[in-house]
Amino acid sequence: MTVPMTSPPRPHDPPRWGITLPLPGLSLDRHRFLVERLPDLGYTDVWTGEGGGSDAFTPLAASAAWSPGLRVGTGIVPVHTRGPAVLAQTAATLAQLAPGRVLLGIGASVPAHVTDINGIPFDEPFKRTRDVLRFVTRALRGEHVSGDFDTFSIAGYRLPEPPAEPVKVILGALRPGMLRLGFTEGDGAITNLLFPEDVPKVLDAVGPQPPGKELVVKVFVCPTEDTEHARRATRPFLAWILNREPYRKFHEWLGNGELLAETHRRWAAGDVEGARRALPDEVVDGLFVSGSPEECRRRILRYHRPGVTTIQLYVSLPPEVLADRNRLLDTLARLGPGAEG
Repeated sequence: MTVPMTSPPRPHDPPRWGITLPLPGLSLDRHRFLVERLPDLGYTDVWTGEGGGSDAFTPLAASAAWSPGLRVGTGIVPVHTRGPAVLAQTAATLAQLAPGRVLLGIGASVPAHVTDINGIPFDEPFKRTRDVLRFVTRALRGEHVSGDFDTFSIAGYRLPEPPAEPVKVILGALRPGMLRLGFTEGDGAITNLLFPEDVPKVLDAVGPQPPGKELVVKVFVCPTEDTEHARRATRPFLAWILNREPYRKFHEWLGNGELLAETHRRWAAGDVEGARRALPDEVVDGLFVSGSPEECRRRILRYHRPGVTTIQLYVSLPPEVLADRNRLLDTLARLGPGAEG
């Protein structure tokens, strides 16, 4: 099976563009100059994730102070590793720094981030995500929430100071059930690690999108023309994540199961190095975009279809670029929405 190359779509509405922070290899305290310049480069958002590295909220609080006009979003916070009220409190506090510009992205994550490093059972991920979504949505509206959910019980909670302007709650979503939940009970969804040709299937699963809902597509980017370096740098991560059960099932649903069958077989047999080698180059090149910044930008734009509201970039840069502020800003400018052509 091969991944077809198609011409970039011509969507009607331009998407928002965001950057995932902190950039790998650059400590948070060295990001202020970058965050302050992002609006000048055309970027509208700052996003974070939460797994085994930085927490999701500290970089957003710093970014809200450094560049007050940016939207700030978590993409995503696992629903098992923070209590429902703590999630609501944290989002409400962040909303005091960025009123009307907070997107709380929550999701099931993977057992490696929930059980393996936190010792928390990865139980009923869909139901837990649904229950936390329902709780935080009500709590952020200022409602008193109490009673039994399927995966937890609440004696009674109300935010003392609910956000004056709404916080959007979106779901990390891969397959139809979670995608539909995000759009029916939440404010949308964020998806990632898919080929541009897979986006229409996600959009079909979502169905008609009411105004104001978000579909965020996270795109992984390694802007270098050294293809072999890019493959060496990104293959271990891709082999690891694509062999997590949620992503294995995601790509089977998308129709990419045959393309990944050998890496899945070797990983299940305990052959980690063999699983990395078995990952086809077309998968590595397709899921972690590389090339010159201009070529990367052309490929990023292929993810924007009508219905995609935001492109979120995860950018992996070499140390020599991270160490040079001018080169770093120039690279992001050439990658991003402000670039020509």
